[in-house]
Amino acid sequence: MSERDAPFSQQLEDWLGSDEPKTLGALGDVVAEKSFAVTILVLMFVPALPAPTGGVTHVFELITMLVAFEMIIGRTTLWIPARLASRGLGPVTTGKAVPFMIRWIRRAERHSNRRGATLFGQRWLVSLIGLIVLLFALGAALAPPFSGLDTFPALGAVGVALAIILEDVVVLAVATVLGLVGLLITITLGATIVRLLRGLLG
Repeated sequence: MSERDAPFSQQLEDWLGSDEPKTLGALGDVVAEKSFAVTILVLMFVPALPAPTGGVTHVFELITMLVAFEMIIGRTTLWIPARLASRGLGPVTTGKAVPFMIRWIRRAERHSNRRGATLFGQRWLVSLIGLIVLLFALGAALAPPFSGLDTFPALGAVGVALAIILEDVVVLAVATVLGLVGLLITITLGATIVRLLRGLLG
């Protein structure tokens, strides 16, 4: 089996164990055709964790919005600022987050059947996915700090990225629905929290 034919989780694991620089740019070069999805997955993984982040993940969400915009306008190669592309992912990401994602992707690969795989090469669907990811990343970014509400839309973005990797429209549909529900929860509870804070401070 060639490296290109290997399951995506194996390609990611091989890169993690290699001597290649552990940066977003290097990761994008390795995964090539999946660079948009993997970048979104890595960036939105931390906001998707069920713990308040205090707004420290806003830079991840902003970069995700940039990636999503590139998908919307039809770019076929990922571009992110050189400074960010060359920045190391850090020991927490490479030592814990990426290995966790590899295990998660591997489990998903066992149950995915690449349903509707050819659709992921269609320009209209790529743009639609970009719009969905943009919406989820924006929802996560606008969630009140320390509320933990950014988890819900961020999980939707992670699920959509996974659907691209697996090329499975069923996973895409489920992730989109869950993300939209999460976005609604974020907006509803976020508005309630803001009103309570205004009442306390007013």
